[in-house]
Amino acid sequence: MSFTHLAMAFDTSHPDVTSAIIGPRAMEQLDDLIEGAPRVLDDDVLDRIYAIIPPGTEIGPLDVSCAPPPSPSPACADARPTSAQRPEQP
Repeated sequence: MSFTHLAMAFDTSHPDVTSAIIGPRAMEQLDDLIEGAPRVLDDDVLDRIYAIIPPGTEIGPLDVSCAPPPSPSPACADARPTSAQRPEQP
């Protein structure tokens, strides 16, 4: 079974997953996803998946980018917080 078919089958077989969001960029990708949609995983396969990644495991933040953060623009590079933004000193 291809990885895309496994992913679709997991979404349709897992009782806690209510929908699958797909994002094909080409018709071939859509055709492949649709072809894998009717597949169903039995409990043994789901148990093997859970053994690798137990339910509820956080695998990392979803908003992490592979690219480094952008540099501040030259106009903002030397900006300092205003008094309203500074924490109060004790």
